[in-house]
Amino acid sequence: MEGDLQREFGRNVRRLREQRGLSQEGLADVLAVHRTFVGGVERGERNLTLRTVERLSQRLDADPLALLGAAAPGTGLRAAATGRDPGAARGGRRRRPAR
Repeated sequence: MEGDLQREFGRNVRRLREQRGLSQEGLADVLAVHRTFVGGVERGERNLTLRTVERLSQRLDADPLALLGAAAPGTGLRAAATGRDPGAARGGRRRRPAR
């Protein structure tokens, strides 16, 4: 669904931020952004650039793909990179994109 990746990314940022003992304000200070920006990211309300994803992953000492939720097999990202259709391997049908 639309926005699922943003929400997944936000949940992962929040989890890592909390694991590292940082408040939203503390992470915002490190990133030189406002605390409300970090809150928006964590709620999946922000449409981030790849550069911002990279900055967040560096500050949280995390793999950017893991923040996107793509580290687990079968997420589709790996299949897209290899050109394989994960549905075809399971005998499933490929979904047509919504118009």
